[in-house]
Amino acid sequence: MPQLNPAPWFFIMILTWVTFSFIIQPKILTFVSMNPPSNKPPIIPSTTPWTWPWT
Repeated sequence: MPQLNPAPWFFIMILTWVTFSFIIQPKILTFVSMNPPSNKPPIIPSTTPWTWPWT
């Protein structure tokens, strides 16, 4: 069965990860986020308890 032979696929996998790690990833990380996270405190919603008719 040819799919069990790792010889060509291992090289393709290594080449893909090297391409991603050294070429594509640095280009993606240079983009500036248009919506940076803010330091606002989280808003805690005020909830009212539900009155169940059978209790």
